[in-house]
Amino acid sequence: MKKEEYNGLVKDIGLLLEEGRRKALQSVNSIIVQTYWLIGKRIVDFEQGGKQRAKYGQVLLRRISADLCPAYGRGVSRSNLQYMRIFYLRYPICQTLSGKLSWSHYIELVSIQNNEERAFYEKECIQESWGTRDLRRQIASRLFYRLPAAKKEGGFLKLASEGHNVSKAEDIIKNPYVLEFLKLPSSYSEKQLENKIINNLQMFLLELGKGFSFVARQFRMQIGRKQFYADLVFYNKILRCYVLIDLKIKGGYSGAGQMNLYLNYFRSHVNSSGDNEPIGIIMFRENENIEVRYAFGGISSRIFTSKYMLSLPSAEDLRKAVEGVV
Repeated sequence: MKKEEYNGLVKDIGLLLEEGRRKALQSVNSIIVQTYWLIGKRIVDFEQGGKQRAKYGQVLLRRISADLCPAYGRGVSRSNLQYMRIFYLRYPICQTLSGKLSWSHYIELVSIQNNEERAFYEKECIQESWGTRDLRRQIASRLFYRLPAAKKEGGFLKLASEGHNVSKAEDIIKNPYVLEFLKLPSSYSEKQLENKIINNLQMFLLELGKGFSFVARQFRMQIGRKQFYADLVFYNKILRCYVLIDLKIKGGYSGAGQMNLYLNYFRSHVNSSGDNEPIGIIMFRENENIEVRYAFGGISSRIFTSKYMLSLPSAEDLRKAVEGVV
C-alpha cells in the first residue's frame, strides 16, 4: 500500500467523522430547540388558555422548576422556563424556526421586543454563521440601526425581510462604527488606535461587516519623490474592490484630498483586471461637521466619512452620533 494512498484514506475518514459530528450536533440542537418550543407552548396554553398573567406566571414557573429540577437539572430552571415561554410567544409557528440556530442563539433573539429588529438579526445570524457571542455583540452595538438602509424610508422593513444586502459602496458604510472591543483609554494617539485594531482584527472585521478581508497596514505608496502610507487596507470580495481606511481622532475636510490621492494610486498601480473602483473611509471620533458622511463635493463619490465610538451605544448615544451631536 502506497503511503500517499493511505494518508488520503485517513484524511477522508477524518473529514467524514467531522461532518458526521457536525450533523449530529446540528440535529441535537434542532431537537432541543423544538422541545423547548413545545414546553413554552404547553406553559402558555396552561396559563388561562394562553392569556398571560405575569404575576401568576412567575409563581407557576418557580413551582414547575422546583418539581422538575431534581430529575432534569438546570435545563428546567425558572429562568430557562421563562425563556421557553417567551420563545413560544415570539415564535408561535414552529415551522418558522431555523435548524441552523441553537437554543443559545434563540435566548439572545427573544430578548428583542421589536419584531423587525429580531427578524433582521435572525437572518444575519444564519447568513453570516454568527456564534452566540457574535450575535450578542451585534445586538448590543445596535447594528440594525447603524446600517445605511435603516436611514431610508421603509428601510427597517427591508432589513427585516431581506437582511443586510451589499451591492454598492454605500451599503458597507456604518454610522457610527462601534469599537468598544478596543478598550482604549480616554486619551490615545492615532498610532495606538491602529495598533489596537490590528490586535483585535477579528472583531474589527466583524464590525466592518460582509465580505471584508485584511490586506495590509501602513501600505506604502511611492508617488513621485514622496512616500505615503494608508493606515489600513482591506478587500471586499462582494464589491470586488479595495477599501482604504484612514484613522483620525479629529477629522474634517482636510483628509479628503489625501484619501483621493490614495484612491488614484490604487486605481492606477494596485487594481487588477476585474477589480472595481477602490473605496476610501475616513473614520474619526470627533468632527467639525459629522453630518457630512460621504462624498466630498467634486473630489470623489467613493470617499466616505463616519464617526466611531469606543463604547456600546445607548439609544440616546446612537441618536446623537447619527445627528452629529458631540
